[in-house]
Formats: sequence, C-alpha cells, structure tokens
Amino acid sequence: MSRFGQVLRESSAPPAPRAAPVRIELPEPARTNNLAGQKMLDAKVRLHRELIESIDLAAMEQLSPEQRQSEILQIVTEHVNKERLAITAQELTQFASEIMDEMVGLGPLEPLLHDPTISDILINGHECIFVERRGLLEPATVRFADENHLLRIVNRIVSGVGRRVDESQPLCDARLADGSRVNIAVRPIAVDGPLVSIRKFSKRPLGLDKLVDVGALRQPMADLLSAAVASRVTMIVSGGTGSGKTTMLNALSAFISDRERLITIEDAAELQLQQRHVARMETRPPNIEGKGEIRQRELVKNALRMRPERIILGECRGEEAFDMLQAMNTGHEGSMATIHANSPREAISRLEQMIGMAALPMSQQSIRTQIAAAIRLIVQLQRLSDGSRRVTSIAEVTGMEGEVVQLQEIYKFVRTATDGDGKVEGHFVATGIRPRFLQELQAKGIELPVANFDPSKPLA
Repeated sequence: MSRFGQVLRESSAPPAPRAAPVRIELPEPARTNNLAGQKMLDAKVRLHRELIESIDLAAMEQLSPEQRQSEILQIVTEHVNKERLAITAQELTQFASEIMDEMVGLGPLEPLLHDPTISDILINGHECIFVERRGLLEPATVRFADENHLLRIVNRIVSGVGRRVDESQPLCDARLADGSRVNIAVRPIAVDGPLVSIRKFSKRPLGLDKLVDVGALRQPMADLLSAAVASRVTMIVSGGTGSGKTTMLNALSAFISDRERLITIEDAAELQLQQRHVARMETRPPNIEGKGEIRQRELVKNALRMRPERIILGECRGEEAFDMLQAMNTGHEGSMATIHANSPREAISRLEQMIGMAALPMSQQSIRTQIAAAIRLIVQLQRLSDGSRRVTSIAEVTGMEGEVVQLQEIYKFVRTATDGDGKVEGHFVATGIRPRFLQELQAKGIELPVANFDPSKPLA
C-alpha cells in the first residue's frame, strides 16, 4: 500500500469531509480487431473510474505537484498489478498522467494546452476538437467521453473565475489560470453540444523584434511604431479576428515608460504589460437575476478617476468608444485600443457607429471631429489565407477636410501572388509620405532616417 493510501486509511484524527465523488470517464477507446487489446482498454477505463471515486481529492490537493504525481503513480501501479493488466512502463506513466489531469486539471485538454505549437483550441461538441497550428486548422487526436464529461471540464474552467454557464445563462467569457481566453456556449444555444473556443496565452510575449523576424512587418515600420508609442502618439490597432491585435498591443506596450501609470480595461484579461505600474480591470457579466453587470463603458469612466496617464482598452466594440475618445482628447495621449475592422478607413466608420450606440445628441460632423482629434495612428493587421499575419497598413489620421476624416498611408503590404503550396507572396513598401508627427519625435530627441520613407528603396 502506498504512503498516500496509508495516510488516508490509518489517520487517527477525525476524517475531513470528503468531496463528492467525481465520476469521470476516459474517452471511449477506438475499436480494434484485437479482442484481447479491447478488453485491456476496457479494463483501463473501469480502473480509471474506480480510482477517481476512491481517491480523497481534498487530501490530494494538499500535496505538492511532485508528491501528487508520485503518489498517484504508486496507486495506479498497485491497481494495475491487482487487475493483471499487461501495459508497458510508458503506458503506465501516461495513464497516471491522465488521472492527474482529470483530478486537478482540464482532462483531455491538458496535452493541448501544454503544446507550444498550438495557438487555438476549438471544441465543437465532445467528439469534434480542432486546433490551430501556424495559422491553419487541423483535427486533434483527443476527445471527451461524452457531453457530461465536457460539461464538467467547462464548469471547472468558469468556476475558477467566479462565473457560471448553464441553460439559464448559456454564454460565458472566461479565462484559464495562465490567462488564456475562453468563450463557451452550451445548450440550448449550442445545438449539437457545448462549443468551446480557447485562445491560448503566450508564455513568452512576442516583441516587435520577434514580429520583424517572423515577417509580420519590417524594421523601419517597427522603428516608427516604437517611436510613436514612446512619444505618446495615440493609436488604434485594427484587424479581423485572430489577426494578432492583442499580440501587437502587447509588443507596442514595451515602449511605454516605466514612469507612467497604465490602466487596462478588458472583457477577459489577457494583456501582458511589462511595466511596473499597471492597474488591470475586467468587466463583469450579470448574475442569474440579470443584475450586477459592469460594462467597459463604466470601467472607462471609472478609470478617468484613477489618475491614469494612459488607458489601454483591450477591445473597443460598443458605446465605450465615446468615453475612450474623450479620454484621448483630455490629457491621456498615448492611450491605445483595438478594434475589429478590415481597413483603416473601415476602422473610422466602425468608431462612428459605436459612438452612435451611446445615443448622444451629436451630429455626424461632431463625431468625426472627435475621432480626428483623438486618434493619430491606425495600425492595420490581417491574417492571410496561408495563416500568416501581416501588418498590412500603417496610416496617419491628419484631420478633417469638409466632413471627411483624412487618412494618409505611410507603409503598406503589397500582395503579389500565391505559390503552389498556398503561401502568400508579397512585400512591404513605403508610400513616400512622411508622418506629420515626425517633428514631435524630433523635439523629444527621436530621429528616424529619411530613407525609411523612401518608396524607391525596398524595406529591409
């Protein structure tokens, strides 16, 4: 008998209240023509269920991860010998790991979460799981035993951040312990079973230099963006879903001075700012009675009372756009936000629409004037058909001409072809226009080479 088993059975102290037994099943084994092999797999499934029911989860959580792994391996070994299962040492270790994941982790999702090549995990019901690697989707080899198994893992995720998901509240945004963003939809919204989307949290945030290395942009473009952030040029990062907006926002934030007080506002906290003085706020959904909701607009208003020097809005998508523009226009230069749009011009139109959602008595002219006065730079990103992500445009907002917000493009990505493997070919070019805020950069001691804006020279 293992030391852990002895502790459970021989302790003279009054027993601690036992956690309710958790019935968790392994995914149904694939069918095989080998009857003996099928029986062995069935025995493993049965053994897995018995172990989960017999182990005291409360006592197990008091052990360190190393002790927990050692004790589980020893208990599994005893049960395997008792059942006379013919499995290898490698299978035994893997089996113990599966039990560990089901007890204190996220079950079948654990190996996917630990795989650094996976950026997204997409679950369409308990039998259909896809992952994204290098921008392309592919089916995963893991699956859940049934819908109840998947729902148990889902409830473990949402309970960790104080939220809930069920038939009365079938939609939920949450995050994992490492910051990975999770969106969940269950029945009756999800017709064929729970839908779960996990955007994994990068353990090592990508900096601008790394984005240059992978070809997302060129060094002159990175120099302009880093200089703009350092000199407090207000900007918007625009792009479609999965285009890398949050990654770009994290990379740009590295050039903010440590002397500044930053306040971040997000639906699900995922920004990875490296500064010392960062105050993070997160929205709250309504409770079961439909009360207690705190939206981004309330958080933006509250942030203005917290002496911020910059406000960073994780995603602007509603009436909070008006309050964000007000902040940018009233002494919070250098603030940043992301927005869903397919071009810089469309980003301006989206902002107009979102300000209109606030139902304020403002004319279209005054709304556009606010936008032109608040925003100085728009960084456009796109995920291309081959899965790669590119900065497709850097445009400066130069003011108003009549009733139109004026934009001038400084850099752009020109797509030229697609090769036989589906890889997108193209190059970055300067348009020849120099941004108007160059004089501000020079006044702050930041010099950018004139050659960086020469359209006749390729961007190195």
